[in-house]
Amino acid sequence: MRLSTRGRYAVMALAELAVRSRQELHADGRVAQDAGLPPVLCSPVSLTDIAQAQHLSVAYLEQLFARLRRAGLVASARGPGGGYRLALPAERISVGAVIEAVDEPMTATRCDSGDAGCLVGQRCLTHDLWHELGSQISLFLTNITLADVVEGRVGGRAQPPRPTA
Repeated sequence: MRLSTRGRYAVMALAELAVRSRQELHADGRVAQDAGLPPVLCSPVSLTDIAQAQHLSVAYLEQLFARLRRAGLVASARGPGGGYRLALPAERISVGAVIEAVDEPMTATRCDSGDAGCLVGQRCLTHDLWHELGSQISLFLTNITLADVVEGRVGGRAQPPRPTA
């Protein structure tokens, strides 16, 4: 599976928002158990600030954030001091949802869903292998949250398949 810049940059940008939300919660003297507070209590962050922190293009982020907003993952605030904040706590936003929101296909096969098959109308011998790999990647990303990413809880999560009985 090849993840394009669209999916990677969206995850990077939302991880930046999650880090800033977390820092703001701690700077305000709120204790760790309050991290589940509605993120609306956090200040909005401008796309320029996100772009500078993550070395991304503001124009590209504008396109991504329009999709992320439509998916309900970010909320926007207009005017001076406006920007974006997470619409949900980082613990409730999966990396898979972020990638899906920016229309990033999570597939490892070269088949399109409407195609008759991989090779001129029939499935290739390795189709099931690549399809299953795509499913495993999707499952993994769906079970990783932005909170997991910013708190360094991603490493060691890949597990070997369970033996079949």
